[in-house]
Amino acid sequence: MIPSGIRLRKQSRCLALSYGDDGYELSYEFLRVFSPSAEVRGHGVGNEVLQYGKKDVGIVRIEPAGNYALKLIFDDGHDSGLYDWKYLHHLCLNQESLWQDYLQKLEAAGQSRESATINFRSL
Repeated sequence: MIPSGIRLRKQSRCLALSYGDDGYELSYEFLRVFSPSAEVRGHGVGNEVLQYGKKDVGIVRIEPAGNYALKLIFDDGHDSGLYDWKYLHHLCLNQESLWQDYLQKLEAAGQSRESATINFRSL
């Protein structure tokens, strides 16, 4: 399903997609942690790599990939995922359950959405 509208909303840090009368907003963080790239998905079932520390990730730009997908370039250097129309629509329709599953995996792994920072005062 091809979106009828695509807008990058820098202030609210989301990608807005329209499908007829239905509209969705996918946060930059959500798109980054659910990148369809091999770096995130791995090379086969069970080889996924949990993404963490991506709360403040940004999107630098969007590029079309033929007539079938979008390439999102993130400010953390990640640029290898091609978000085809079917996958983007899947993310829109399943955003809530995917996000809850992701948060549970983060907690189970003892990881955080927050970017890693060093507190130099404690060194």
